[in-house]
Amino acid sequence: MLAALAACSNALGTVLQRRAALTVPASQTVRVGLILDLLRTPVWLAGILGVTLSAVLQALALAKGSLAVVQPVFILELPLALVIGGAVFHVHRTRKAWISVACIAVGLAVFLFCLAPGGGRERVPGIWWVPTLLVVGGLGVALVLAGARRPLGRLRAACLAAAAALGNALTAALMKSAMGTLTEQGVTAFLRSWQTYSFAIVGGVSLLLLGTAMQAGPLIASQPALTLTDAVAGVLLGVTVYAEQPRTGIWLVAALGGFGLLAYGVFTLSRTRCLADCLQVDEDVFRSAERAAA
Repeated sequence: MLAALAACSNALGTVLQRRAALTVPASQTVRVGLILDLLRTPVWLAGILGVTLSAVLQALALAKGSLAVVQPVFILELPLALVIGGAVFHVHRTRKAWISVACIAVGLAVFLFCLAPGGGRERVPGIWWVPTLLVVGGLGVALVLAGARRPLGRLRAACLAAAAALGNALTAALMKSAMGTLTEQGVTAFLRSWQTYSFAIVGGVSLLLLGTAMQAGPLIASQPALTLTDAVAGVLLGVTVYAEQPRTGIWLVAALGGFGLLAYGVFTLSRTRCLADCLQVDEDVFRSAERAAA
């Protein structure tokens, strides 16, 4: 429930920030005046509050539950953005979009019910973080370099979004460790823990990569790469780093079926024009860039 509330809060915050951006003078560059204009916009401040609350709820969810459950729940942010963005921007949501939302909800429920990770450890041995940071960080850097070599379009957006998703999953893993320290040893130990500062840094880099990915190509490329990679990486980190134990056998087969339905819903929803309108993303710009590159 905490993870679902975090996803809802983040979706609300994102939509409100996009709504606020439409009320201030447009700018092609980052300028101090733009930031000051946004700071005077109550809707933008409400959006920041929503994103901040989401981070707090995610931290509480990770302190109470397994990483392999919490991260996949954030997939709900996508259909929630459709619902909230449609109400804020008065966008008509098509039948196809609602069917996609139903596929996401049912697929996620089946996936988590069948996977049902249990057990795990509260504290990760320090030596485990070395290969984790090297592997996840190396994959992230490789994806960023691969995306940077490509022109604006789907491949560039997918690579950058996947890198951002890996960063999100790693941020959650580090946050869970930091929250364990806070719960067991108190605020002083939390502030002295390297994981505390690491998750803040990795999270900031992930936000930067996400913003770049959204500007690099259409939603059909960036959104599935972001959503699905985050979920898969979260489960894998939960199983490997925190030793969480998912169900196996026929349960694993059923979980993969649920994930397939979930992936279908994500891809289908990302293709809809109404989602782009709800997120205020101009897909026509990317189509023109792709035609020019071709």
